[in-house]
Amino acid sequence: MHVQILGCRGIPASHGGFETFAENLALFLTRRGHQVTVYCQGASSDTEREDFWRGVRRVHFPAGTGVRGTIHFDWRCVNHSCREEGTALTLGYNTAVFSLVYRLRGHKNVMNMDGLEWKRDKWSVPAKAWLLLNEWLGARLAHHLVADHPAIAEHLARHTPRSKISIIPYGSRRSESIDPAMLQQFGLVSKKYYLMIARPEPENSILEVVSGYSSRKRSRPLVVLGRYRPDTVPYHAAVMRAAGPNVRFLGGIYDQRVVTALRQHALVYLHGHRVGGTNPSLVESLAAANPIIAHDNRFTRWVAGEAAVYFRTAKDVDELLERFENAPESLNSMAIASGLRHEQTFGQERVLTVYETLLARFSPVPEPAEVVYQDKRA
Repeated sequence: MHVQILGCRGIPASHGGFETFAENLALFLTRRGHQVTVYCQGASSDTEREDFWRGVRRVHFPAGTGVRGTIHFDWRCVNHSCREEGTALTLGYNTAVFSLVYRLRGHKNVMNMDGLEWKRDKWSVPAKAWLLLNEWLGARLAHHLVADHPAIAEHLARHTPRSKISIIPYGSRRSESIDPAMLQQFGLVSKKYYLMIARPEPENSILEVVSGYSSRKRSRPLVVLGRYRPDTVPYHAAVMRAAGPNVRFLGGIYDQRVVTALRQHALVYLHGHRVGGTNPSLVESLAAANPIIAHDNRFTRWVAGEAAVYFRTAKDVDELLERFENAPESLNSMAIASGLRHEQTFGQERVLTVYETLLARFSPVPEPAEVVYQDKRA
């Protein structure tokens, strides 16, 4: 079959969860003998072109900056994909209005509906209205929906029949062990620091975590990844004002091997996301067998389950960290539970095989046989 992946910035991944997923799925399907096209967003100065990366066909379109540039890029991708035989997999519903084109042209479109994007604090009222409208349109116009979390499926069922929705969470591999010597560039020692990886936005509870950590002296530093611009973004400035001297902001790090090393060797991973479904960063921390302190909401509770402990306020963060400062041995059972939770639910081969089977249902070219996969780790 031919799968066309739209809705991300492109591969190889260097931006976020959708790009990482697109890369993993594209390479998986290519290894399984399928044809895969990924649409990649270039700078406005780029030219339209095609190439191949590790066997995956990439179609590059130039795009302007901001929302208008993204909308124009998505429009060109949809029209290009309709001119070829295949099944579209659209990541996100930000421009789901274009799904009408697929309906009119009889081109099958499976849409991963992501999280409740319109609930994010960073959006203005007009932007939230646009996103809510496109969520509604995507649920009705796409031929099938993928929800990465049961709570997302429950929400989408208000707009469309439940039979039209498949629940497929994000997955990740258990990565190979990385030498802790990689931490030396940051002045860190294995199992001697706390870690938080998140975009610096209010709904990710970074201010609560940093404030709770900084409320008293700690024996281990808090390492925070993400691009901060305190001179131009008030929230970023508030986070950095709240940070004590032992909070280390390492900036945005996109080398996955470095990020994996930071995860593997962290004593505790702190996860503050409040909006969305199955968060890829949380899944990757389960894969790294991190003890996890997570924000208490229905999304994180389903993903991390009993493997984590939960907070709602900065005071909660303070009390949980103080507990582990005084009794670090209690983290051993949490680490084991995290690894087990990942193995049972979020193994990458298992997840990608489910996607393969779903996409084959909507392929215009029938598959010769049903895809069967056995997870050897089960």
